[in-house]
Amino acid sequence: MAYWLLKSEPDEWSWTQQVAEGRDGAEWTGIRNFSARNHLRAMKKGEQAFFYHTGKERAIVGIVKVIAEAHPDSTDSAWSAVDVTAVRPLSTPVGLDQIKANKRLAGMTLVRLARLSVQPVTEAEWRIVCEMGGLG
Repeated sequence: MAYWLLKSEPDEWSWTQQVAEGRDGAEWTGIRNFSARNHLRAMKKGEQAFFYHTGKERAIVGIVKVIAEAHPDSTDSAWSAVDVTAVRPLSTPVGLDQIKANKRLAGMTLVRLARLSVQPVTEAEWRIVCEMGGLG
């Protein structure tokens, strides 16, 4: 099973809004980068992703689960989207500064390719960030 990280500007789509969608979840739309699109297309039903707030916050705030694999984006069918549902918040949000300060996460895509909006996360990185976020 693969793990992922999905970025969202909280003014456009926040963790609170994602949670409010309930078990039906929501379509993850608006991805207009080929690398990010390819990651969306690789996501499988049941896989989990960190929900990352960009902008001023710059922190992983929760975990979502893929409930529908890649399909045409409802906002532009030339691109792909997936559907995700909220699983749980992190007890303590994990900031980008904390991730960059952790030597074990130096190779994380979030550190190396900070602008990529959909990115893979290794199993080791997943465990470390979950631990940092209080999900031990």
